[in-house]
Amino acid sequence: MQRVVLVGAGHMGKVHSAAYAGMNNAELVGIMDIREEAANELATAHDTEAFTDFDEMLASVDADVVDVCVPTPWHKEYVLKAVEAGKHVVTEKPMGRSLKDCHEMIEAAEKAGVTFMPAHVLRFFPEFAAAKMQVDAGAVGNPAVVRTTRGGGFPHGWNEWYANFEWSGGLVLDLIIHDFDWLRWTFGEAERVFAKGLVNRGLEFIDYALVTIRFKSGVIAHVEGTWANPSGFGVKVEIAGDSGLLEFNNKTTAPITIARKHEAKHGGGVAIPESPTTQNPYFLELQHFIDCIENGTKPSITPVDGMKAVEISLAALESIKTGMPVTIGG
Repeated sequence: MQRVVLVGAGHMGKVHSAAYAGMNNAELVGIMDIREEAANELATAHDTEAFTDFDEMLASVDADVVDVCVPTPWHKEYVLKAVEAGKHVVTEKPMGRSLKDCHEMIEAAEKAGVTFMPAHVLRFFPEFAAAKMQVDAGAVGNPAVVRTTRGGGFPHGWNEWYANFEWSGGLVLDLIIHDFDWLRWTFGEAERVFAKGLVNRGLEFIDYALVTIRFKSGVIAHVEGTWANPSGFGVKVEIAGDSGLLEFNNKTTAPITIARKHEAKHGGGVAIPESPTTQNPYFLELQHFIDCIENGTKPSITPVDGMKAVEISLAALESIKTGMPVTIGG
């Protein structure tokens, strides 16, 4: 049984705490938030202790795991404190606001010998896991071009921190980093990025970006993100290869379809039966993390994975700023 303390009682803190409540091998023993009312409300909901100070929480309860769900600029602070105390850590994406922050967290976790996982939940969404599986199985042949779209209206959080670019990095670092991680997981290392966006336009509560990524495998991805669509959150994926086309749209009743060249005469695509609502992806993600600790195995998402997703995001932001392509690692 892993005893978990949660840092951050906002939206993601509520999502993570609900996941732990459904596990047989994890127990939520403390919730910390600098907002006393928020900490008390979530702690009461889960019959656990509330704190407003992280050091006090660690000194007061016997915890094995720290789950970090605070805004991005404070990830490093709490991750470093947790690993220095010998605790296993999972932190929400993005792993850090800078590559320097990511490097420091990785080095500290390695030195402490604890398990550290950045929470890239998209890998645990059944439709995205199924899409990768189909690509790996050759369903579209050799993949060539990928298009992803993600977003909706502008998010509003504590102190409007999403609107503070220095804190959030805008939708490129906070939202479509989901797609960057999934694309890298599916198609390999990124080589070059070119992006356009609204992040430097001074528009209040509006953001949009279109990021083109060339992967070392030769695959080209066009990643669209929006915080300017009031009609509701939506996700689309298209993967085109030399043998067919895979499509996913979260607003359709058949989540994933595959149309292959030799099937064209029969008309339409073939729906894959995986349901996106079978199990909560956040539960699956955190259950995987807890199981890895219990079994002494490494999580499928590594700290380097988290850092690489941040690297792609920061390259895209640099490209938006300069108007020039940016080489990854260059």
